[in-house]
Amino acid sequence: MSNILSQRWLLSRRHFLRGLGATVALPLLQAMVPRRAWAANVTKPRRSVFVYIPNGVNGMAWQCKTGGRDYELSPSLQPLAKHRDDFTVFSGLHHPNGLGQAHVCADTWLTGAKIDAQSARKYENTISVDQLMAENDRPADAHLVARALDQRRHGTPAEFNHPRLHARRRAAAGRGENPRQVFNRLFGEEVGGIAAQRTRLEKRHSVLDAVLDEAKSLRRELGADDQTKLDEYLHSVRDVEQRTERLDSWLDVPKPKLEPALGKPFQQDVPKAKAGEYWRTMFDLIVLALRTDMTRVVTYMNGSEGNGLAIPEIGITQARHNLSHHNGDPVVLERLAKSDAFIMEQFAHFLDQLRAVQDGEEALLDRTMVLFGSGMSYGHSHANSNLPILLAGGRGLGLKHGQHIDYNRPHLKEDYTLSYDEWRSLCGKPRDEKARLSNVMLTMLQKMEINTEKFVDSLGPVSELV
Repeated sequence: MSNILSQRWLLSRRHFLRGLGATVALPLLQAMVPRRAWAANVTKPRRSVFVYIPNGVNGMAWQCKTGGRDYELSPSLQPLAKHRDDFTVFSGLHHPNGLGQAHVCADTWLTGAKIDAQSARKYENTISVDQLMAENDRPADAHLVARALDQRRHGTPAEFNHPRLHARRRAAAGRGENPRQVFNRLFGEEVGGIAAQRTRLEKRHSVLDAVLDEAKSLRRELGADDQTKLDEYLHSVRDVEQRTERLDSWLDVPKPKLEPALGKPFQQDVPKAKAGEYWRTMFDLIVLALRTDMTRVVTYMNGSEGNGLAIPEIGITQARHNLSHHNGDPVVLERLAKSDAFIMEQFAHFLDQLRAVQDGEEALLDRTMVLFGSGMSYGHSHANSNLPILLAGGRGLGLKHGQHIDYNRPHLKEDYTLSYDEWRSLCGKPRDEKARLSNVMLTMLQKMEINTEKFVDSLGPVSELV
């Protein structure tokens, strides 16, 4: 481990900041503060990670049959057995505005918004939960956001084209699908140097200024409806303008210095044909970004509804989209379940790494909430109720885990049969209208110390979690 994370000598936080740059937000280091004064003198970071899988799951293998704390893990969740006390499984959750959505599920997942699939226009809620966390992170210049969703689907100009992992710190420093490229953007030298980046940002700023000036003149000539539409667009332009200013402020902030050994695993190209190695590498990169405090909010999508990976290393050559359109074929359904379990093995690796890294006197996992799931439940007919969702980590933030919160069960006449017809029925219409995914997200927002009592259509935080 790098000396930057060691305890071999005691440093004051102020002195260490001068060594790297006056505005750097450093990870919590035991070398900075005497152990006896740790809790009293240091504000501990709070972190959130969102991991998205496309096209839902095989619910017959995913669904847990029993609820509460004595529940039995389903076959798909067995890879997480050793982390049982670190996560909560949910059944019956949905986004009211997401019902009936198809290939725009990923855009709905973190926003709870209603989206017109034809125009990709979001009608409600102009900010996603991860964006809200990032915009409220303190200090404002000490965060980086890794996002997975196309910015055009969030009411903002198309600054990025379907990035799988990109960062707001510097000029989209971490976007992309290649782990080596993402690592180099996060921790390596900037292409063209700081001067070239600043020139590009200044050009962007000039264009935005010109757009805003022209829009002000145009607005006076428009009717009320058109003025409203123009105002929505201008709000998006101002959002880009504010991001541009934040990016510029980051240019003079040095990046964390890593020993070569920490960066070596990311200096090779990992082909997507090796899906397991690829996903583990991306997860390891997220852990590195969190432990060095390059970011406190991360969103990672290991595929969209149209391009989920095949897994040839376990004999699955069909892409996830094709597996999800199984038409009830038992052979294809078995492959989908096998794919689900394989993904959970990689997610277990992620939790392993978060548990292994110490963040002060706690594991990094205990200071990090991880929401895992999909915006679709039954892929064959694009159903969006009974979403596969689990929330891990964050025990140091006050979350209680080791349970299955099942909103379906009180509305079922008998125990789960986990038949094909039952699974399809559970995914078609919510059993509990109040079981909203936005309630979980509201809980996360409050645990990130964001002062809000509502997120989109939430009805309140999940009491069983806190």
